[in-house]
This record gives sequence, structure tokens and C-alpha cells, in this order.
Amino acid sequence: MRRIIICLVVLATMIGAGSVHAQFRYGPVAGVDFTDLNFKQNLITVDESTGFSAGIMGEMMFPGIGFGLDIGLMYVQRGATLHLGEKRVWAYDGYGTERSYLHYVDIPLNLRFKYTRLNGIEDYVAPFVFGGPSLSFLVAHSSIHALEYARGEFGLSVGGGLEIMRNWQVSASYTWGMSYALKTRLLDDFSAKNRTLNIRLAYLF
Repeated sequence: MRRIIICLVVLATMIGAGSVHAQFRYGPVAGVDFTDLNFKQNLITVDESTGFSAGIMGEMMFPGIGFGLDIGLMYVQRGATLHLGEKRVWAYDGYGTERSYLHYVDIPLNLRFKYTRLNGIEDYVAPFVFGGPSLSFLVAHSSIHALEYARGEFGLSVGGGLEIMRNWQVSASYTWGMSYALKTRLLDDFSAKNRTLNIRLAYLF
């Protein structure tokens, strides 16, 4: 985790050095998230759950080449519904169907490409794709004592969207959690990673 943070700091410094020739915009972003918890073993039923996200994002595009970067600072609610009562080890302790909420401060950093050579059509609509890593820091979670939560996670995202009227951006992306988000206390090897579909709307000034 420390190496990842150092790499992000170095990348941010490089971005700052080249920002003189780039176009930077920022604005609010909000959306809905659909999250599943992917466990190592298929021991219980896990239902996808809906959460939400909100925060601020910045976009830095380099004129003439279509490439750029985006970075954000967001609150994200993830998690899933766990049917712990299907196994006696948890049913004896009174657990049944439990909704596990995971509340994160999320810092995504993406490389993006925006197709803007559309003979003027880009003033109305322009497609873009993006992908990159994200750091998520856990700030709160459900009080389910059968579970032990990681302090944060590292994820990788890929997605695309449309820029509308130069300011609005609608996007969809999928994030794979690369480190575990939670694990059970009684079964040491029973851990899970977040898998999240994100649909978001941003307005950039």
C-alpha cells in the first residue's frame, strides 16, 4: 500500500509539471453503484446490493492528442447481502441474512482518451474511455461481529461514457477489488473482494 501511495504522489508531481500545456476542469460527480462481494469459496449465497457515490473529480486533457487524466475524491458505499444463516457455524450465533455496508473514501486515478475530432459534433457529444487504479479507505461499516474488515482496498477500473454539451459527462465503469475487503472471523480463509458496477453523472466547469 505504501508503494502505491508513493507512485501516485510521483505521478501527481509529473502531472503538475506538465499541466501548463493541459486543459484542467473540475466539478461534482454522483452516481449509483451495484456491488457484489466475491468470496474465495462458494459457501453461502451472496446478493448484489445497491449503493451510491458522490464527490468531486478533476479532468486534465492534453490538447491535440485526445489523452488525459482524471482524478477524484469521493464517498462510496459498497457491500452486499450475505446469507450467513445458511451455515450452522453462523446460524448458531443468531446470524441470518445480513446486509454488509462498507463506506469508503475513494481516490480514483485514470488515464482517459476522448475522441474529439468529430467535425464539430464533439461540441454536442464526444465519447471517451478510461481506466486505472483506485485507493479506497474504509471509514465505516456495518456492525456484524462475524466479519473482520480491511482498513482499505486497492482496485482497478475500466469504463467509458459520453461528454454532452462540453460540460456533462455520463459514464459507466466496472471496478475489480484487488485486495480483500472483509473476511470471516471463524473461517480464516473465507475472504471477499468487492466487484462494483458504477454509473455516474458529472458536471465539469
